Amino acid sequence: MTDKSSVKFNRICFIGIGLIGSSIARAARLHGLADEIVCAARTHDTRRTALELGVVDHAYENPVDAVKGSDLVIFCTPVGTYGAIAGAISPALEKGAIVSDVGSVKKMVVDAIEPHIPDGVDFVAGHPVSGTEKSGPAAGFAELFEGRWCILTPSAKSGEAAVEKLSAFWTAIGSNVEKMEPAHHDLVLAITSHVPHLIAYNIVGTADDLEEVTQSEVIKYSAGGFRDFTRIAASDPTMWRDVFLHNKDAVLEMLGRFSEDLTALQRAIRWGDGDALFQMFSRTRAIRRQIIDAGQETAEPDFGRTGQHEDDA
Repeated sequence: MTDKSSVKFNRICFIGIGLIGSSIARAARLHGLADEIVCAARTHDTRRTALELGVVDHAYENPVDAVKGSDLVIFCTPVGTYGAIAGAISPALEKGAIVSDVGSVKKMVVDAIEPHIPDGVDFVAGHPVSGTEKSGPAAGFAELFEGRWCILTPSAKSGEAAVEKLSAFWTAIGSNVEKMEPAHHDLVLAITSHVPHLIAYNIVGTADDLEEVTQSEVIKYSAGGFRDFTRIAASDPTMWRDVFLHNKDAVLEMLGRFSEDLTALQRAIRWGDGDALFQMFSRTRAIRRQIIDAGQETAEPDFGRTGQHEDDA
């Protein structure tokens, strides 16, 4: 069991307070891991909602004001904003503070933030592999990270003590923690998350184009597979735009492999090669069983989702 006294922070600051940030804040409060929780958010409505829900104790418009006095600062905005924000807050960061993030791209994040980290401050990039298709501070819930993975990608400005404390923090709110090289993380997530999202966006977009021909039958007769694609395709468009722009090399490599495999399936269907199709479907069915056996899913109907839908970024 994690010793919470060794994990607790005096003041945690979230730059951006949407689904992930508000969920971390709720979990930290639930487990007594912070004396004070604050955030920075651009819009008045977001700041008001976060305060009214009790997610944070104070909310600021300017990130520079929010980070003052904070010993843990977590970036929760779209990854494309990280560089500018890091440059702005750099002079206000407290000695001994840990800076982290929740972005689903890591090499670009390290390159954007690390040059702005002053001496005496640690930066440990992170990615909680969990989420839902919903967004905003009201969508968060403290249990989001329980039994899920959080990947930390230490780099040049990641002190060992900071890595261990942040790892203990994520463990305390329910996550399993893994450490990876940033570039390796991006390659793994390209195939497990990024390309599946791109495929979902494309399939739902194609279905929308067909609506004129099918006269709403695509919506009326949506089967479970298509409904699950629409759930994924409902994810935050700003966040996913930035993911694809900033992990393009890994995504394009995985898309190339996917296209080759898709061509092989097309050939099997065209030539009536039932054995090839059966072998492929048997392989993929086995992957599903492995995910269930690993505790990352259940075998229940509707993919084990009865309330909150997981949409791992």
